[in-house]
Amino acid sequence: MSSESLLSATVSPSGARNQTDIYAVHGADPEVLAYAMAKYSRSSLSMRESLTEISAQRAEQFLNTFYFQYGHRSIADLAHIAFAVERLSLLAAIVLVDEQRWDGQERSTRYQNFQKSGWYFPEFVSDAASAKLYSDTVENLFAAYQRTTAAVHAALRDRVVCPETMKPEAYDRTLKARAFDVARYLLPLATNTSLGQIVNARTLETQVSRLLSHPIAEVRELGAKLRDAATGPAWNVNARAAAAFVEKLGDSELSAEAANLLTREVRTAPTLVKYAEPNQYLIETRAELEQASKELLKGIAPAASPVVDLVERTESLEVELAATLIYWASEHPYRQVRDIVAGLGSSRVSEIIELGLKHRGRHDEALRVFHAGAALRFDILMDIGGFRDMHRHRRVTQIKQEFTAVHGFDTPHSGDAAGLEEAGVLADYQAAIESAHAASAKIAAGSAPEAASSALYVLPLATRVRCLFKMDFAEAQYISELRSAPAGHFSYRRVAWEMYLALERQHPTLAKYVRATDFSKPIDLLQR
Repeated sequence: MSSESLLSATVSPSGARNQTDIYAVHGADPEVLAYAMAKYSRSSLSMRESLTEISAQRAEQFLNTFYFQYGHRSIADLAHIAFAVERLSLLAAIVLVDEQRWDGQERSTRYQNFQKSGWYFPEFVSDAASAKLYSDTVENLFAAYQRTTAAVHAALRDRVVCPETMKPEAYDRTLKARAFDVARYLLPLATNTSLGQIVNARTLETQVSRLLSHPIAEVRELGAKLRDAATGPAWNVNARAAAAFVEKLGDSELSAEAANLLTREVRTAPTLVKYAEPNQYLIETRAELEQASKELLKGIAPAASPVVDLVERTESLEVELAATLIYWASEHPYRQVRDIVAGLGSSRVSEIIELGLKHRGRHDEALRVFHAGAALRFDILMDIGGFRDMHRHRRVTQIKQEFTAVHGFDTPHSGDAAGLEEAGVLADYQAAIESAHAASAKIAAGSAPEAASSALYVLPLATRVRCLFKMDFAEAQYISELRSAPAGHFSYRRVAWEMYLALERQHPTLAKYVRATDFSKPIDLLQR
């Protein structure tokens, strides 16, 4: 008997159904769609049937019961919302996107001239002198940014010949992008940017709460505006066309109910985000850890460290947790902190861990610093501009220290950077950065309560920032290969190559499977 005949002769078990159906869903409000998907666990209705019978009021009632009363937070994973966040500072943008479950895009410093974007000006309620110094410093950095862009672009045109196969406009655009790669080091954190994000409602709720808990006023205001955007009326891309259509047809052909449907006001997450408030667990824990870090590291200067330090695992899980907590609230390298904590008694280590958990509320997740046990820990010290690119890697645990001028700044001399020295603007560049760092220190020393946070905005992207990246081998392989490629920015290309070299030193049998590109070798600057 053939296989086909055998199949036809087989008696199907009672209730068997081989009728898989897949269809995309469009047009449902995010919370209504979340409710419909959640109903799969409580109803035999299809998605079509569920969405047909669900109203916004029923969705709100369901979410109020199961999300807030019973703590079924996973329901909010099903509601995805798109936001445009425009004209915020680079400083605030870095804080905003610091979510492990985040999807979005920000304005590129490679393809856009940030001279035109404007900049953020914090309130200096009682310090006119600091306000003027702040303004002068930002303007000076933007002027240096403009001079550097023009000078490096001209130097590149002199050195790099346009291939016959390349259109002149593409050639010029590519060289200008390379010039922006150099000039971006001068952009202050006050520089305005814009971004789009698509996040689920659970991520949004924790994001809003985290922003509302931040010590910087702009970031707290950003959290409040994000919550308002989620709970208030959304901008409808089809609203104008729908209104025009309703007006054109008039009352004769379109019922009031249909007109309502076309022009109705949509609120993307009126229920799931409405209770987002400052996270006291985060606020209180951060303050106590900063104090503990100061006491533990008193009189100990940050040790010298390389751009990338792959810190091998020699400590217990308890020591790793305590060391990460102290590292987060300090300016010291992870290796140095780890060794200091490893020398403490077990009771003191436990006390530090307790600081990180004692304020945790009923529905609070443990802080990110408790993500421990990863096989590879890269402690990276790099310029803020390059860090913004590395920050996009979400499959790693990132523990970033606060911005500070303590670690100095990076200078793109030559080679891949192509050309502060060639362009004759090296001294100008260094003077602008040093002046900005001095101004930041002076503003921070002011008496106004906003002094410390305001001082951060004048730090340029050349300023170094320290961050611990915890990951598995697959992610180390991915980052080393992707970020060392010739088309990337030379800042993170160097970091990715150093990650590979560190991996090669400690795990040579694994490193041979990583296809990293040697940063020290010349590249074609016209590659993108």
